[in-house]
Amino acid sequence: MSGGWNTIESDAGVFTFLLDNLGVKDVQFEELIALDADVLRQLNPVYGVIFLFKYPTGEKANTDGTPKDGQYDEAAAENLFFAAQTIQNACGTQALLSVLLNKDGEIDVGQPLKEFKEFTAGFPAEFRGEALSNSELIRDVHNSFAKSSPFVDETQRMATEDDDVYHFIAYTSLNGVLYELDGLQPAPISHGPSTVEEFPEKVIPVLQRRISRYPSNEIRFNLLAMVKDLRIRARDFGDQEALYREDQKRSEWQFENALRRHNFIGFAGEVLKGVIGEKLKAGPEAYEKWIEDAKKKTKERAEEQKKGSSEDQEMSG
Repeated sequence: MSGGWNTIESDAGVFTFLLDNLGVKDVQFEELIALDADVLRQLNPVYGVIFLFKYPTGEKANTDGTPKDGQYDEAAAENLFFAAQTIQNACGTQALLSVLLNKDGEIDVGQPLKEFKEFTAGFPAEFRGEALSNSELIRDVHNSFAKSSPFVDETQRMATEDDDVYHFIAYTSLNGVLYELDGLQPAPISHGPSTVEEFPEKVIPVLQRRISRYPSNEIRFNLLAMVKDLRIRARDFGDQEALYREDQKRSEWQFENALRRHNFIGFAGEVLKGVIGEKLKAGPEAYEKWIEDAKKKTKERAEEQKKGSSEDQEMSG
């Protein structure tokens, strides 16, 4: 393999344009801010959801051969696209492909991904994971959405139990069953019967049970729905206002994705050097006054924040 996989954000704009760049047609992601079946149903057709959560690195694996929720379906691993996760930072792209490549009858996944699925069709999960990790096309598109940082080498970083490690998994209805597709598990996990139409009602309780296993103060979760491009529905219904909103959203996503590809540390450093240089030209006394004024303003802001915090505590009491 010629390179590593970098971390990407769980963001609807990132995942939508990641699929676009892989050649997928008419699919987008929408972030869900509430575990509500009605909200999810309004996005129909929903192909599946991608769930991001903090992975309990110190948690012991089950010794009885069963998952904490649902049942392993070893036979499904032979009939579905299911890949074992072999690279930590690839799990976001792997989760969305777990939905996408199992919906290729409903979605135009494009020729590159169609060929990838055909190539790995007879592989066991471990070999599929290796093939995915070694796909230059998928890796290069994935990495094009990584945040630019001059300080982090993601190919060398290893997680420890003290690190916050996050993991992506997928849920989708396939062959009348609600499946959890997690590359860290030995097989797809069945959560019982579910048609595509029933998916919103069936998946929400599963997600609620998973979240309930965490402390009540844990809020670091993210849920993205893979849905049909909402601009198509807006055009079909002649809803120009909705079409305008969706077009605006795409433009904002493109701008945000462009920013992700750049780091501005060098630029900020040059600006700071320029400001300091101008202050130094004014003479030592002016420079010292600038420093003292900055310290004074910082102290005033800290006192205001402390005062505001005290007032909030009095109100809550």
